[in-house]
Amino acid sequence: MPSKDSDAITRLQIPDTHWYQSFAAAGLNDPVIHGELGHWLKLEGSLTRALQLRCERSFRVEVMREGYARPSREESRTLGLSPRNHAWIREVCLLGDDQPWVLARTIIPMATLTGKGRRLRHLGRQPLGAYLFSNTEWHRGLFETGLCQRQTPEQPRAARRSRFYSGDRTLLVGEYFLPHGHFYAE
Repeated sequence: MPSKDSDAITRLQIPDTHWYQSFAAAGLNDPVIHGELGHWLKLEGSLTRALQLRCERSFRVEVMREGYARPSREESRTLGLSPRNHAWIREVCLLGDDQPWVLARTIIPMATLTGKGRRLRHLGRQPLGAYLFSNTEWHRGLFETGLCQRQTPEQPRAARRSRFYSGDRTLLVGEYFLPHGHFYAE
C-alpha cells in the first residue's frame, strides 16, 4: 500500500514551461528568479549534490513515472528528434528532509540507450546526477531558464534545463524548483 507521502508526490505535476536561452531573458519576464532562486538556477555542477549538502537529516529520490513515451514537441525539437519518436522518460521528485524540493524530468533518446547507455534505464532511486557527474564521458551543455505556467501554488514557478553529451549521445534534464524547497523569497 503506498504511503501518504508517495500519493502526494505522485500528484505533483510539471507544468507547461516557457524556456529562455538565458537567465537574463527569463528575468525580464519574472524578476522572482533574481532572488535566492537565481543561485540555484545558475548553479554549476550537480544540483543533487548541492541539495544533499543542504539537508539536515535526509535526502532521497522518488521515481514518479518512468518508461517509454513520446517527448513533447518542444522537447523533441530541442533534442533534434522526430515528433513521432519515443524516448525513455524519467520523472522523479528530489526530497530533502522529507519535503519535495525539486521535480526532475529526463528525456533519453533511444540512440542514447545503447551500449553503456543501457544503464540509464535502470537507475531506480539512484540520482541521475550521481551517474552523470561521476562519469567523465558526459559533459553538460548550456543552461536554459524556464518560467512555469503553474495552475496551483504547489507547482514550481521556475526551472532550469540542460543537455548532456557523450560523443553522439545526448539527453535532456529539466529541474523544476518547488515551493517547499524554500528557493523563493517570501
